Amino acid sequence: MAPEWSWVLGLVFGAAVGSFLNVVIYRLPRGLSLSNPSRSFCPNCKHPLGFPDLFPLFSYLVSRGKCRYCQQPVASRYFWVELLNGALWAGIWWQFVIVSYHPLRGSFYALTASALVAVIFIDWELYIIPDELNAALLVFGIAYHAINKTLPVALYGALLGWGLLWGIALLGRVLFRKDAMGHGDIKMMRGVGAVLGPSLLVPNLVIAVVAGLVVGIAMIAVASRSRQEEGAAQEEEEELPPPESIGSLFIHGAWYLFGLDIVGIAVPKIYKLIGETSSEENIDDENWKPSLTTIPFGPYLAIGAIICMLFAAPIEKATSDYLKSVSHSASLAHPGAKGFVVRGANSLNWVAVRAEGSIGA
Repeated sequence: MAPEWSWVLGLVFGAAVGSFLNVVIYRLPRGLSLSNPSRSFCPNCKHPLGFPDLFPLFSYLVSRGKCRYCQQPVASRYFWVELLNGALWAGIWWQFVIVSYHPLRGSFYALTASALVAVIFIDWELYIIPDELNAALLVFGIAYHAINKTLPVALYGALLGWGLLWGIALLGRVLFRKDAMGHGDIKMMRGVGAVLGPSLLVPNLVIAVVAGLVVGIAMIAVASRSRQEEGAAQEEEEELPPPESIGSLFIHGAWYLFGLDIVGIAVPKIYKLIGETSSEENIDDENWKPSLTTIPFGPYLAIGAIICMLFAAPIEKATSDYLKSVSHSASLAHPGAKGFVVRGANSLNWVAVRAEGSIGA
């Protein structure tokens, strides 16, 4: 195990990666190349940044949040992304290099956390999750568990992540005749499930729902007060577009299940099979403006996943213990169904134990 002071290395490496994440957050949803131009540039004057502008955290503080060339303010997001990613890498370093020594898991969790940081900032601002980030999450999960010889955990997790979110989307469409879940969220949870495995996926969803509910209630309260102060009925209710057809939901669900959206990144023509073009978003479209109560769910799913990675061991142990207790209690309460209940609970517990055992990687 590494010395305690070495968490600083995680902070430094994470902040440096956070600097690159700022490039991803700005360029990826705008359809800009990550490699051309090769040098970062000011988002206001487009002037290429020099070496003194590229020190993570310090460059922003020294320049007082302004571009050295045009003197225009630079969004504080650039600083917070570097700080947040640095803090996450430091926390993961502490958990998987200092407290215990599992560098393989720590490395892939750090990469996953960085991808989720990009998801949080992009989805919160633009209400989209780029396919490239969702593909990266799935690749991270499969690669980690393949190297760790726990590939079934990744496959079960990806299937459960896809199934939970797609199932919510289907239920919302059938019961309420509304779009209940964004397609980006479905694809993201497929990748997150591959990384975390089934035992952490349900706690991830619970955390996301609770966080989204708290923030949603707060935003609704703020919106209501704002309308009262402005004189209520000044704003007409926006007419929503018709919901996605159930047939389209089934087609896209199968598309994501077999990972064809990932193939579509490299081969956009494949979308012709379902009568579509490549699923690129136009972030400059001015026809739709989110209301104060429009809340993207992706950031909360990402936050839940990050919490589950940072506290993986206690959450996995609690999940395993809970499944064992459910198996025991159910067999006592229903002796006639004991065999069925025990087999079902043991199957779930096997997945949880395999995921818990992967901490040793």
